[in-house]
Amino acid sequence: QVQLVESGGGLVQTGGSLRLSCAASGRTFSSLGMGWFRQAPGKEREFVASITRSGGTINYADSVKGRFTISRDNAKNTVDLQMISLKPEDTAVYTCAATRSYRYTEASFYEYWGQGTQVTVSS
Repeated sequence: QVQLVESGGGLVQTGGSLRLSCAASGRTFSSLGMGWFRQAPGKEREFVASITRSGGTINYADSVKGRFTISRDNAKNTVDLQMISLKPEDTAVYTCAATRSYRYTEASFYEYWGQGTQVTVSS
């Protein structure tokens, strides 16, 4: 079993930055692909970013490319999401997830989910 706990959300003005962190329990972190997803009120959950086990391959949603950076530290069992140039449309609950599959951009392939952290970008 893997438990995920996010931190780092909050309220920021347009153009600001936030860094989200996700801490994973267990000793299998390096065997898991990791992803960040978000869900805004009234909208479906959407893929934000993913990173493979070794960190060698990273994917981003088009809406965040160039502004968000995902990274992981397998020694610390953490995956971070650095967000810059934030926009009001980035407002959502951000959730990290872990997968044993090799399908990184589809939520249905993730087995483990955190509780989420709220990110609010004011205009």
